[in-house]
Amino acid sequence: MNQYTAQDFKKGQPRWCPGCGDHFFLASLQKAMAELGVPPYETAVISGIGCSSRLPYYANTYAMQTIHGRAAAISTGAKVTNPNLTIWQVSGDGDALAIGGNHFIHAMRRNIDLNMILLNNRIYGLTKGQYSPTSPRGFVSKSSPYGTTEDPFRPAELCFGARGNFFARSVASDNTETIAILKAAYQHKGAAVCEILQNCVIFNDGCHNSVYTSAGRKENAIYVKHGEPLVFGPNQEYGLMQEGFGLKVVKIGENGITRDDILIHDAHCQDNTLQLKLAMMSNENGFPVALGVIRDVEAPTYDAAVNQQIEEVKGRKPYHNFMEMLETNDIWEVQ
Repeated sequence: MNQYTAQDFKKGQPRWCPGCGDHFFLASLQKAMAELGVPPYETAVISGIGCSSRLPYYANTYAMQTIHGRAAAISTGAKVTNPNLTIWQVSGDGDALAIGGNHFIHAMRRNIDLNMILLNNRIYGLTKGQYSPTSPRGFVSKSSPYGTTEDPFRPAELCFGARGNFFARSVASDNTETIAILKAAYQHKGAAVCEILQNCVIFNDGCHNSVYTSAGRKENAIYVKHGEPLVFGPNQEYGLMQEGFGLKVVKIGENGITRDDILIHDAHCQDNTLQLKLAMMSNENGFPVALGVIRDVEAPTYDAAVNQQIEEVKGRKPYHNFMEMLETNDIWEVQ
């Protein structure tokens, strides 16, 4: 494996507000790239429009900022054309889920081998503070001065509904876990969605306050790992058990409950019922926020299937390129 450092993937001077979650994520991505060892010339970072979509300017790889909402469309074309290219698709919640929502869900449905990063700060930052598809009901913003009157998208629910096979979540300020899920996304063959909860210090400061600090995550988050019990809390004193068709929080040691009674996380289960339950947990409904790789299931990829089909069809044809096709009929040379 090639030996790289994060410095090998750095370029330019980031132009984000001091304290913006994009700074955290960029550092994590560059570190993950270095640890994965994929050469910069075999890597592409592709984005749409928005604050987070400036990221390609700061990645020393092939990089392209496209047009609003079209990162998934451009990434699809690049991956099908060059299946050996490692693509990091970067979008904000507005870019990916509003104008780009159609491309986003179809990239997941087709299961294209893309690393799809969704930076979620629940606001439009570049256009100065309008509510986004992930802003909560009642959210007051410049475009909703009396509060929104609609319910938000929940990215995990959208991913699972589009038959997504990989979903992970981290907090931008948690570099260690962010690097871990990025590396897991790279190892997964297919569309890998990583939701990164990040803060916008200017227009939506504190939107993920309960889990944005290390202390907050100990109290309000659960790190899920395949094959390990679903326990959380400062002393790992709480756990999750199944109750009917849902989950419940229990305290280990009370009412005869032991660690052996706690659910074991299965990220590879084809049935996504429990994985979706985990992904949908929130502090508002009395549960910890799930961080880590929640679903990781293998399935045929669109890009591999398309290229296999092309090779199979070429093998049945007497011609293999445009010039050979022209020569299958009578031709005349004009001199």
